[in-house]
Amino acid sequence: MSRPQTGELGQDAPAPLSAGARRYALGLLVVVYVLNFVDRSILSILLEDIKLAFDVSDTYLGFLSGIAFALLYTVMGIPIARWADRGSRTTIIALAVFVWSAMTAATGLARSFAQLAVARVGVGIGEAGCSPPAHSLISDYFPAERRATALAIYSLGIPIGGAVGFWAGGWLNEFFDWRVAFMVVGLPGCLLAVVVKLTLPEPPRAEREVPGADEKGEDLWAVLRFMRSLASFRHMAFGAALHAFYGYGASAFIAAFFMRSHGIPSGELGTWLALLGLTGGVAGTYLGGFLSDRLSVRDSRWPMWVPALATLLYIPFAFLLYLWPDGRTALMLSFPGSFLGGMYLGPTFAMTQTLVPPRMRATASAILLFVINLIGLGLGPQAVGILSDLLRGEFGVESLRYAMLSVVVVFAAWSVIHYLLAARTLPADLKAKSLFDE
Repeated sequence: MSRPQTGELGQDAPAPLSAGARRYALGLLVVVYVLNFVDRSILSILLEDIKLAFDVSDTYLGFLSGIAFALLYTVMGIPIARWADRGSRTTIIALAVFVWSAMTAATGLARSFAQLAVARVGVGIGEAGCSPPAHSLISDYFPAERRATALAIYSLGIPIGGAVGFWAGGWLNEFFDWRVAFMVVGLPGCLLAVVVKLTLPEPPRAEREVPGADEKGEDLWAVLRFMRSLASFRHMAFGAALHAFYGYGASAFIAAFFMRSHGIPSGELGTWLALLGLTGGVAGTYLGGFLSDRLSVRDSRWPMWVPALATLLYIPFAFLLYLWPDGRTALMLSFPGSFLGGMYLGPTFAMTQTLVPPRMRATASAILLFVINLIGLGLGPQAVGILSDLLRGEFGVESLRYAMLSVVVVFAAWSVIHYLLAARTLPADLKAKSLFDE
């Protein structure tokens, strides 16, 4: 099958939607992703109170933050993506928003730790239906030369949603309690689901504009075989998973760390963490995609070099953040991590979409997210929790400080290596994808 292309990155023909419709659609998807991360990240600011309410260890908290959410989130992502490659992506996203919002509200009704874990599993199932169809839609809205920027804008939902979750959760917890916090942030999503269903445009898929294209999409195993054949994708996916391992591990316990080691109350802490996310997190996430698009015109390896350099630059600041004795100064020292930590998102998501034909896009996104979330989201918080409990005998209340520092430094350095390895084979893999299209 041949498609019009205009450069090494395989630029697609412009999407059929008007510029205004594309902006609205991308903006609405950002709102959806913001809510996704509000409902996901609010748990972090509430962990200390949940720990007291149910009298559980950091290992249990790591399970609640990681595996309980991530297991079915990752498993459900691929069949939902297969559905998205064949069916209505807007319907899938609307249904997903409704499910995860309802389950977030239900989390506040849990009367045991087991019930709390079941509710988080439900949130994970709902959120599995968000990003694969959203990535596919965005890749049909925008041509390849603008895709990393568009996906970076979509990824702004991560820092913005995390910021809103920290801020709302911190103050709702301080004025009411953690149960009210879950219910207040969960219920608005039910209304948003209706807006998505009624107003989010479903564009023609790029390959359907080509005579003879298969509207049913590729077989799952064909997609897996194709992606496995790309060395750059293998290294990029593992590098992103390692990045997520330390990123999710740290973000799950960052509020607990500042409360335990520095005694900062939840309302004030949530405000600080929200400001960091809305400034450094937003700027870094957008800049990662923007730089990737701009620099890849000169050298197609820049989408892998941008995450590698950003992660490498972050490592020295991790030592300052976790070892600084004053809590509020340490909060200021977390700004570089907030800024640099999100720069991998746009380039990684966009390159996954660029490396595969349009009919594979939602499935390719789900495969990437499966690797990232199973390793990163599932195991990162769990590893920090277990290590904190193991170090408790030697470091007492400071065990979480050293557990987080160890995980961040080791896995950040490991992530850099794989992004650099991905850059080595990326030009050849882009050429192979171009030949596959023909």
